[in-house]
Amino acid sequence: MTTKTIAVLPHSDLQDGQMKEVAFGDGKVLLSRLGDKIHATSAFCTHYGAPLSKGVLAADGRVVCPWHGACFNVCTGDIEDAPGPAPLHSFKVSIEDGQIHVTADPSQTTPAGKARPPKVAGSSEEPGPGVVVVGGGSGAYGVVESLREFGYKKSITVISKEPHAPIDRTKLSKALVSEASKLELRSPAELKIKLGVTLRTNSTVTHVDTDRRIVILENQEGISYESLVLSTGAIPRRLPVEGTDGPNVYVLRDIEHTKLLDEACKEGKRLVIIGTSFIGLEAAVAVSKRKLASIDMVSLTEFPLEAVLGKAVGAGIQKFQESQGVKFHASTSVSAIRSKDDGSSEVELSSGVALPADVVLMAVGVRPATDFLKDSGFELERDGSLSVDEYLRVPGRENVYAIGDIATYKQVLYGGSRRIEHWNVAQNHGRAVGKTIAGLASGKQGWMQPFVKVPIFWSAQGQQLRYCGIDTSYDNVIIKGDPNEMKFIAYYVNAGKIIAVATMQHDPIVSKAAELFRLGLMPTPDEVRAGKSPLEVDISTESAKARVSA
Repeated sequence: MTTKTIAVLPHSDLQDGQMKEVAFGDGKVLLSRLGDKIHATSAFCTHYGAPLSKGVLAADGRVVCPWHGACFNVCTGDIEDAPGPAPLHSFKVSIEDGQIHVTADPSQTTPAGKARPPKVAGSSEEPGPGVVVVGGGSGAYGVVESLREFGYKKSITVISKEPHAPIDRTKLSKALVSEASKLELRSPAELKIKLGVTLRTNSTVTHVDTDRRIVILENQEGISYESLVLSTGAIPRRLPVEGTDGPNVYVLRDIEHTKLLDEACKEGKRLVIIGTSFIGLEAAVAVSKRKLASIDMVSLTEFPLEAVLGKAVGAGIQKFQESQGVKFHASTSVSAIRSKDDGSSEVELSSGVALPADVVLMAVGVRPATDFLKDSGFELERDGSLSVDEYLRVPGRENVYAIGDIATYKQVLYGGSRRIEHWNVAQNHGRAVGKTIAGLASGKQGWMQPFVKVPIFWSAQGQQLRYCGIDTSYDNVIIKGDPNEMKFIAYYVNAGKIIAVATMQHDPIVSKAAELFRLGLMPTPDEVRAGKSPLEVDISTESAKARVSA
């Protein structure tokens, strides 16, 4: 490694609470000032390369990406929150002759060199049963990375029904990518060699014996564990009507589903999407340039995503989708899907309309994949999920955790419980559990990590839709801008408090809102109506440090 020391900025040009992206030879470095201390890190998020200088800095050392909520520690470069798949480089800073000097390897200051390998403090060095993760998705990835990052030294086994390593599942619906090598967060070789993980693919757990601490596979093999993490994700729902298992009817959850849908959506074909979920809307965007004969979308509500985003934002999304050739059939339901003699299908609506279809995508939600736990004596909630505490532990089951789509978890900061079906939430669940297990194994009780991350979502709908929130129940919506023009901020209000924020073309409002929710500093509805922006709330300077650290 060849390092250089370069004067990058006058010291007086960087004020307390500021971030600046500065040149470092042919690369870039992010400078962050917290009080009297200046830190230098990689300038770009390790997720999709967003410029972190456009993000949000908090006085407790967190920098949040402006696009998708990935969070890093500016003092160390370490990951704080997903979806950043790797830490940032951290560089030496010195002040000489009134100039800020940075010492760095120039190759680590370019977009291609922005990520550094994680600080893996342990890798299967101690004998005996270790952690078993049931499920091979984003949650499992978060667990594995966090365990090793925080020094867990025993074995880690991931048992997955799927034939590949954990993937970036968002790309299945957003782009219909169906090659595992383009989706894997880490390759099987990396998991084995770098992290000491035993990955058991194409394997199904049929029973969990928590008394003996063993999971049983379908071939009757037993695998012992010290700690068990249940992260089995969800199963796509199918409507309880005739024809939902027909030859032209698809769901979208895994790589095989994506391959089948991708192959079916050829030029000239007629597509009917049932449901206006993110999955259905993203799939419509993904195929909109394929010269299909028609794309019809069936919705129970008047507008897509109306229940979560409201009528005004839903109408704006619908206007964009219609500009891409999608025809909406609103406030109606499907009564049957019938196969025809020519090999096509017909989707019959309760309104009496019959939609011709060569391809039918059923995007009507998912249910927790927990059927195997019923025979193991686990008590499930009415929706099939497992209730867990603030540490994501299953009550009454020693050393057993549940994360992701199957977990109904307690909200530490705002009370109540919720279950969220999202790739990013699952990964952050996994990171929290990994830190807790590693801390307990080392005897460091202070490492137990309650889940406090405010969920952030995103979706390409003409412009990038961003959303974060602590609840989905609202009684009023304050809108700044025009959803029909794809440029707006929507504040969702419940009982006199803002509980969620959605935006288009207003980054980094959502990233800042997520931090304000975390800190309990979100402006009131009256303040927002009067023109106050979340960006005006100081959370980065020395004067804000006390309330940020509280």
